Amino acid sequence: MGAGDVEPRGLGTTLTQDAEGTIDDTLALTSLVLAGEEERRSEQTRREHGLHVDNSTLPELAGAPMKLNEALQRGGRSMLFILFLLVTIEEFDRTAVAVLAPDIQKTLNISDTALIGLASFGGVILVLGAIPLAWLADRMRRVSITTLSVFVAAVGVLSNGLVANSFALFWARNLVGAGHAYRLPVHSSLLADQYPIESRARVFGIEGLGRPVGQLTAPLLAGSIAGAIGGPTAWRWVFVLFAIPVALLGLATLFLKEPKRGVNEQRVLLGQEMEPVSRELPITMSAAYQRLKKVRTFYYMCIGIGTLGFALVAVPVQLSLLFKNTYGYGAYTRGWITSLTWLPSIIAIPLAGARFDRIFRQNPGRLLRIAGGLIVGYGLLMFIGLRFHNPVLLVLGIGLANACTSAAFVSIGPTVGAVAPARMRAQAFALVPVFIFLMGGFFGGLLAGALSDAFGERTALSIIAPPAGILGGLLLSYGSRFIQRDISRMAEELIEEQDERQRIAADPHAVPALQVRNLDASYGPVQVLFGCDLDVYKGEVVALLGSNGAGKSTLLRCISGLTMPDRGVVRLNGRTITYTEAELRFGEGIMQVRGGAGTFRNLTIEENLRVSLMGKVRDKAEQTRRIREVYDTFPALERRRDNDARSLSGGEQQMLAVGMCLVHKPEVLIIDELSLGLAPLIVQTLLAVVERLKEQGVTMLIVEQSLNIALSVADRAVFMEKGTIKFSGTADDLRQRDDLVQAVFLGGSDKGAT
Repeated sequence: MGAGDVEPRGLGTTLTQDAEGTIDDTLALTSLVLAGEEERRSEQTRREHGLHVDNSTLPELAGAPMKLNEALQRGGRSMLFILFLLVTIEEFDRTAVAVLAPDIQKTLNISDTALIGLASFGGVILVLGAIPLAWLADRMRRVSITTLSVFVAAVGVLSNGLVANSFALFWARNLVGAGHAYRLPVHSSLLADQYPIESRARVFGIEGLGRPVGQLTAPLLAGSIAGAIGGPTAWRWVFVLFAIPVALLGLATLFLKEPKRGVNEQRVLLGQEMEPVSRELPITMSAAYQRLKKVRTFYYMCIGIGTLGFALVAVPVQLSLLFKNTYGYGAYTRGWITSLTWLPSIIAIPLAGARFDRIFRQNPGRLLRIAGGLIVGYGLLMFIGLRFHNPVLLVLGIGLANACTSAAFVSIGPTVGAVAPARMRAQAFALVPVFIFLMGGFFGGLLAGALSDAFGERTALSIIAPPAGILGGLLLSYGSRFIQRDISRMAEELIEEQDERQRIAADPHAVPALQVRNLDASYGPVQVLFGCDLDVYKGEVVALLGSNGAGKSTLLRCISGLTMPDRGVVRLNGRTITYTEAELRFGEGIMQVRGGAGTFRNLTIEENLRVSLMGKVRDKAEQTRRIREVYDTFPALERRRDNDARSLSGGEQQMLAVGMCLVHKPEVLIIDELSLGLAPLIVQTLLAVVERLKEQGVTMLIVEQSLNIALSVADRAVFMEKGTIKFSGTADDLRQRDDLVQAVFLGGSDKGAT
């Protein structure tokens, strides 16, 4: 019995000890994971909210205060004056549609919803046109785009007076929208490059002042013209006459001069102007959008003003209908009353411009919080003003609300100019109307029209305007917490570019074939790469090493253009390619072999090689010659040239994937997981091929899990851990680093296991 008790007790003790050991191991593993996650979050928070360069170097915070007169002397008065007039005249057409909406509605016999939808759709075309025009503005003379666009707008305004039905009105509004599409991306980009940074808010304020000036004078002019001519179709003459000054200003733009891009930031930050890079790769629209989406200040600004856009487009038309249907006002009366709602903005914009310059220099985040508070004030004032049936109090409330948004919008130009890279500044400005008109304006206009048809104009305005203002202002204020970081990144990028140019000028032969600097990357809120630096020189083979999850694949995606980095730069032979898409990088010579997934399985070897050349090499003889070179490199592929890729072994598929890149004669060949899942004999064959390519001078970056395989062919090794570069040196140097070799590749084994 006693002996029988010993075994169960011993077994129980053993099980308890095993369980305790398992629990201890689990707790230790959990503690390690939590510690690593806490370290990652701390690093991410530090980089999100910390500055990479000193405050004194930030463009918006540098330099002495500048008087407006001095800024106009440096940048010239003609540019600002003509752009101001263009903004003013643009509002003539838009405001005339709102003031004369009841007359247009009666003549064409359309509903509130149809009328607002037609008026709003011009804004949609404005947005859709702004994006390609911004793409052009980052590549060609912006003043030429301005001239052409203004003449298109003049034709569109004239067409509005000649329409016979709602279908014709639809196309006329589209033409006007296409003509006005250039304004925000081109005007803002021109002003940012023409006038000194120290006066940027005031300059943008003067240009923006054209909007309330136009909205103040246009209703009065439109109402007066319609009232003087008289009759149900007098509104047509308003558009015919308004087209004349638009055409005259189009002629005036022929005399404007094109400023250099980013010159003001260069003067303040670098103390000199940098010469433009020859043969610079274009920035595609999708790449610009991906990059700008990473600029958190810009992102929340666009979301905020997009939410506000639900009110901005719907309010003018609904207000005119309210004056007609509730108060019985005619065109002339509606005109001068609507003008009064913009009178406070004439005072608010210059005051905001003067004040905002000082605030931005001292604390950019505070400026955005003030702008957000003003937009919240717009929502509250609209709610209060709409409660009054007395027209005097109603106009007063709406006028004060308009003054809030007008003052808040003065901050948009300086902020976008500060946080957006100069190479894509026009495209950054183009995205602002996308959110205002497409995200908010069009759908807000349709919703307001439906509510107006069902419940009346006052109810529609009360439902749409206050929530849009309050939520939009809060989102804009939230974005203020990121602005110093975003300005810092822009400044850091400019400084790094100047340093690199100076280094190249000092030693032109030391230009890396591939260069990565200060690279951060993330997937959603999770940051994966932290300040990565990498150089691969012409003809060099570099092994990129690290455990699973170290960030190697993300780094390769950033190099190939498949992932847009949050920060940093990628260069190919000294040219910046950070903001170009993967297709363009491929055309410039960056080729990547994906580990285990680089072929078309249903095509033969020959077809795979020919398909890979489609679109780049059209000459049949040249295709055959290049394929012949691949067969000479991989004799095993030639023997099975008519076999489907799916019938090949893993090693043969890897050979074919490499061959599909070699036919393009790559500048940099990136091989991800060379030996993944392959037998040792096949690996030796591939290594022999890599050695031959190395002898031919092919530049290669190879990612490999096996330390011995990687170092057997590499000239240098780069080791990554937790998204950072921990080591860069020769293969022999890495072999001497027992801490890296053991901890990552051997799981902490002793030195003899190496």
